[in-house]
Amino acid sequence: MRRREFITLLGGAAAVWPLAARAQQGQRMRRVSLLLPLAEDDPEAQSRVKAFKHGLRDVEWVEGRNIRIDYRFSASDPNRLKGYVAELVSLAPDVIVANSTPVLAALRQATTTIPIVFAVVNDPVGQGFVSSLAHPGGNITGFSFIERSMIGKWIGMLKDVCPDLSRVALMFNPDTAPYYDVYLRSFERTPRSIAVDVSAAAVRDVTEIEEVIAKLGQQPGSGLIASSDPFIIFQRGAILQSAKTHRVPTVSSYRQFVLEGSLMSYGPDPSDIFRRAGSYVDRILRGDKAADLPVQSPIRFELVVNMIAAKALGLTIPESFLLLADEVIE
Repeated sequence: MRRREFITLLGGAAAVWPLAARAQQGQRMRRVSLLLPLAEDDPEAQSRVKAFKHGLRDVEWVEGRNIRIDYRFSASDPNRLKGYVAELVSLAPDVIVANSTPVLAALRQATTTIPIVFAVVNDPVGQGFVSSLAHPGGNITGFSFIERSMIGKWIGMLKDVCPDLSRVALMFNPDTAPYYDVYLRSFERTPRSIAVDVSAAAVRDVTEIEEVIAKLGQQPGSGLIASSDPFIIFQRGAILQSAKTHRVPTVSSYRQFVLEGSLMSYGPDPSDIFRRAGSYVDRILRGDKAADLPVQSPIRFELVVNMIAAKALGLTIPESFLLLADEVIE
């Protein structure tokens, strides 16, 4: 059930063009490409596509009427991603929407002229995708996702519901989410009031995922952070099954993890970001340059708690914590 809307303003909203100005534009069919790192039948992918289409409709772009959208889903396959990037660039769309670091990195190598709007990408400045948040430069702009401070928030939330928590592993694939090494080093340099050891858990396949979680399960007081990493999202079934088997409380940034058995999630709402991405596509189609559109931060965050998972782990969630949740699964 829904508890409340938890809105945090971290970045300015994109300007909205007057409806009258839009009405004066011609109805030539425009072409947009959308490339996601997930499988087409993944509920998370479907949610993002649906939100993006809603965002376009909000600014009067209707698929099949005045805009054509080419969808591609790489399903965390590097070879498929490479092929789709070449294919989409060859189509010469008006704008390409890129989801995730691997997708954006591949597109940046393939074109410096087609405007690219990224959605749900971490540390775009640190990774060299844009010159700055305020002035991206080049042909790339978009909507960022996780900030470095989120690591501390995830740990604090795990500690709130797991009083005996003494160690946490941050699981990510360094090939698809290299920024987490930087995030973790930054966190380690920050003074903390919570005495919890945090370690990096770099994984590249299901075997390594199982090894990390099995080791945590053998150590009382352990918890797991499943990062906002396209590989981790793609492999969430294996992660959640192993966490359930070894009784390891798990937090992530995605609501979908909680729907599939994770203890909790806290993070930006990807659907909201994809809906907002429609506004930047609109502005570029109407003449704005990607270089002049500032990178936007998330503005909507969600806390979701799974009471079924809590009961299976033998945890009692404080009522004060539940009152903070946007959704509680019972």
